[in-house]
Amino acid sequence: MVYSSRFMLALAALPLLSIAARADDWPQWMGVQRDDVWRETGIIENFPKEGLKLLWRKAVSGGYSGPSVANGRVFVTDYLTKGDVTKEVFDRTDFKGQERIQCFSAEKGELLWEQKYDCNYTVSYPCGPRASPTVHDGKVYVLGTEGNLNCYDAAKGAPIWSKDFKKDYKANTPLWGFCGSPLVEGNMVICIVGGENACVVAFNKDDGKEIWKALNAEEPGYSSPTLIEAGGKRQLLIWHGTSLNSLNPVNGEKYWSVLLSPDYKMSIMSPRMAGEYLFAAGIGDRAVLLKLAADKPEATEVWRGKKNNAVYPVNMTPFIDNGTIYGVNQPGELTAVDLKTAERRWATADPVTGKGSKPAPSATAFIVKNGDRFFIFNEKGELVIAKLSPDKYEEIGRTKLIDPTGRAFGREVVWSHPAFANKCVYVRNDKEIVCYSLAK
Repeated sequence: MVYSSRFMLALAALPLLSIAARADDWPQWMGVQRDDVWRETGIIENFPKEGLKLLWRKAVSGGYSGPSVANGRVFVTDYLTKGDVTKEVFDRTDFKGQERIQCFSAEKGELLWEQKYDCNYTVSYPCGPRASPTVHDGKVYVLGTEGNLNCYDAAKGAPIWSKDFKKDYKANTPLWGFCGSPLVEGNMVICIVGGENACVVAFNKDDGKEIWKALNAEEPGYSSPTLIEAGGKRQLLIWHGTSLNSLNPVNGEKYWSVLLSPDYKMSIMSPRMAGEYLFAAGIGDRAVLLKLAADKPEATEVWRGKKNNAVYPVNMTPFIDNGTIYGVNQPGELTAVDLKTAERRWATADPVTGKGSKPAPSATAFIVKNGDRFFIFNEKGELVIAKLSPDKYEEIGRTKLIDPTGRAFGREVVWSHPAFANKCVYVRNDKEIVCYSLAK
């Protein structure tokens, strides 16, 4: 049989078309590579005047944990209780309730399965779970506020194994709960635990058996485990309440450690690597830029933060792009900082607390890069498209996605990182999870 050259070219192009059309997932904290980069193409340039197309919405309960999206499913955790958990509470609490994970169809929002278990909350800000689910190889790993780690079959929801950090490791629940999203590395799932010589523990991802444990910490902090490659080695970064540590992910052996203790031991952001540099910061003017050695796992200090330089985020992880750090400073402004000098270039509250607004304490916005622009989801429930450069903040458009239902410092907020997948945005508050199309 003879085929025309045009037909043969069309056949040859099919694999390329299928690759280009493949939808990306958002299977864990900060996306596929834990770097807050959304790599899908064919995304809108600006928001339509009538707003985004709502594809579905479903009821959920309280929680700060962002949704995860993988293999056509959306996973989100929440807390079921009769008390008012959205009320701002600075001290420890005593709530009886259940933690729950729900799995929805990513396309239509149909509930596919759910699991829940009894869980009493003793934490400040008792709204719900903090850590995003981690989906990997047919399993979903879920860490609750009080240290319950559960592994489920991602398709059917069947329980596979579980751990109780307080019972198994005699860990104390941090004031604001367990927050570090589980990290899968090889045959392990790695978590911040906080027990004696067990600040970080690596479990077998298939059966939950301990593989190794490492580090003692005064407080385990609230940052998620992070992996980098530097000095010819894969390095596991653990930022607990008093220091930033690099470990061998295979066995937990320490490579290096640098003191970095924010106020209230609030180590929250995920350390960010940019070329040969590594940055981490928290409240109380605590920040450090490290230079990573090229030939071995080692780090040397470049600068330490001071009162009027750098950026000191609370609930978000800054983005480093072309030598500039973009992060929401504790007073509530998106701030641009020169990576190598720590000099502040500009600051604005517009993308954080609303256009023309004043800064607000501990204000929060999550920054995700797509192509040459950024999608910024702020605590007012708005999604902003903007271009960020060392010289200016350039807003392209904004639209309202969801109502702020939580409370913080006398204002209503939503503090949950969205998921970007399937050319859509998935975002939750304490009442619902919604899915909007962002397809061009």
